[in-house]
Amino acid sequence: MKLFRQAEGRASTTRRILAVAAVATAAAVALSGCAGGTATSPGNAKSFSIAFVPKQLNNPYTDVELSGGKKAAAALSGVSYSVVGPNTASASSQVSYINTLTQKHTNVIAIAANDPNAVCSALNQAKTGGAKIITFDSDTDKSCRSLFINQVNAKDVALVELKQMAEQINNEGDIAILSATANATNQNAWIEFMKQELKSNPAYAKMNLVTTVYGNDDDTTSFQVAQGLLQSYPNLKGIISPTTVGIAATARYLSTSSYKGKVILTGLGLPNEMRQYVKDGTVKEFALWDPAKIGQAAVYAAKELVAGTITGKTGDTFKAGSLGTLKVGADSTVIVGGPTEFNAANIDKFNF
Repeated sequence: MKLFRQAEGRASTTRRILAVAAVATAAAVALSGCAGGTATSPGNAKSFSIAFVPKQLNNPYTDVELSGGKKAAAALSGVSYSVVGPNTASASSQVSYINTLTQKHTNVIAIAANDPNAVCSALNQAKTGGAKIITFDSDTDKSCRSLFINQVNAKDVALVELKQMAEQINNEGDIAILSATANATNQNAWIEFMKQELKSNPAYAKMNLVTTVYGNDDDTTSFQVAQGLLQSYPNLKGIISPTTVGIAATARYLSTSSYKGKVILTGLGLPNEMRQYVKDGTVKEFALWDPAKIGQAAVYAAKELVAGTITGKTGDTFKAGSLGTLKVGADSTVIVGGPTEFNAANIDKFNF
């Protein structure tokens, strides 16, 4: 019995020692958390989930963007990368996907919005649940997200497209715009700057924007809209299509029509899709940037948002792999780079 009581006493003492040690450990962890040393502290947010929600799936331009995001996620160990989204680019088509991601407690939602406001309620619910929101390519209202990864300065896009058109029609004649969707934030920003420049720049005084039409970022619809546009405006000198789907569909129509070589086409296109139309003389030049860099920047920004090293305020900077250090500007916007002009002399140097 005496031996039993001694053993029991030793066990009781051991339990007390372990209990004290556990409390001390918990206190140390708590203090470490206050000092920024937890798993979500700067430099330690190695594991997180990010889901991309593009305007629509199976869009060649979007596929290039997403490839950049996927490659960046693979370079950062511990990143769970996924893509979900609608097959059609309507205003509210992304809402259900956002809701599902919220229910799954996805850490970061990166979305190219089809409408600046239609997705905001769902995004705000995701934010309430702890998700970080990044917009890319096409923005929402800035109250709905932390960061906007923008391909280029919007005005620069407008200016290069107008310049290319003006040079080819000698700064004179009727032109039209064939856009994506009527609510696309990026498209509308470029179009608005084009309208302002047409009104304010004396060099464009003899250029007349007759209409803006929409192909809904759908190949068949864009092809049909381009055909109808030329039938409605037989004196049209040129078409600006600031959408990769729209410019490719319009080029395909022009290439086999009587308008080839007579109606100028420019806008934003993918080199791999536009190469044949540049080489057969349907299109002389167009512009774009490397879409993969947008996806890449979004993943690196997501990492820093989760870690807490950036919040989206003006002046924040973060490293984005081969893109170097990127800076957050006004309205929590990150500009990845400037537009590149493509023509017969350089188009074979690009592969995307």
